Amino acid sequence: MNHKNITHKVRFVEIDEQNAGQRIDNFLFNFLKSVPRGHVYKIIRKGEVRVNKGRIKQTYKLQYGDSVRIPPVKLEQKTPPPAPGHSLLKLLEQSVIFEDDFLLAINKPRGIAVHGGSGVSYGIIEGLRALRSEQKFLELIHRLDKETSGCLLIAKKRSALIAVQDLLRKRQTDKRYLALLCGKIPFAKKKVTAPLLREALKSGERFVRVDNKGKESTSYFTTIEQFEQAALMEVKIVTGRTHQIRVHAQYLGHCVAGDSKYSNYACNQRLKVLGLKRLFLHSAQISFQHPDSGETITIKAPLSDELEKFLSVLKNNTY
Repeated sequence: MNHKNITHKVRFVEIDEQNAGQRIDNFLFNFLKSVPRGHVYKIIRKGEVRVNKGRIKQTYKLQYGDSVRIPPVKLEQKTPPPAPGHSLLKLLEQSVIFEDDFLLAINKPRGIAVHGGSGVSYGIIEGLRALRSEQKFLELIHRLDKETSGCLLIAKKRSALIAVQDLLRKRQTDKRYLALLCGKIPFAKKKVTAPLLREALKSGERFVRVDNKGKESTSYFTTIEQFEQAALMEVKIVTGRTHQIRVHAQYLGHCVAGDSKYSNYACNQRLKVLGLKRLFLHSAQISFQHPDSGETITIKAPLSDELEKFLSVLKNNTY
């Protein structure tokens, strides 16, 4: 990989409405992407970064029209990662299910990470930025696991990002998933409040388990349709913990079909024979207060043809 150090001159940046409201350190992390965070804090602490000619602390919140002085810094220039391919861009364009001046929502395909990193050159957000290169601001509002499909929200304005993320933190959104669970489900409805503890394995892989030391987590499972040895469920989540539905399903003794991490191997093998080639977990809809109009909107993401066809197979099989 080609590396080259470049020293930039002093720059002055005027804060527009997209960047107003965020802390100076977060602004600099984004503006100086190749500079280590420690160095960013150092130039703030030494007074080399100035706002309207005055010294500021790292917690200073930028205002519209502020003039930010950014001192010379040495950037490590790396060979840029490969650009998202035409097939991904076409798929993302076809996946858009809602868009206005503030928000963009897509029906996320399974098997694609929401962002690049950890060996992935690019993900959904990088693809959308390439697809909408004229759009100054595009940021993920929340995340979905790589193998999970469904409704994914992206902000087109910083004000929308802050507003909807605040609703998520305050649990003022309604998020519902469709999941196929293994086995005969002995209940019509079930509330699960098992606390979840996230751990990192030596390999760097994330693993979550039920543990009293974990964070409070709440899921509501409702049976939609029972098949011979699996059931289609609607799952409403109040909290949004990592792998929450998958671990809560395992806790109930009915793992999500196709789950390779928290799995029921025998069930997975039987369903694989019938044609299930993926995790059957789909973010079906989300309702929330629109950041501009204040009206409650509901965005729905239909199941893929692949999953719809598999449900048809289940209805016609007594395996």
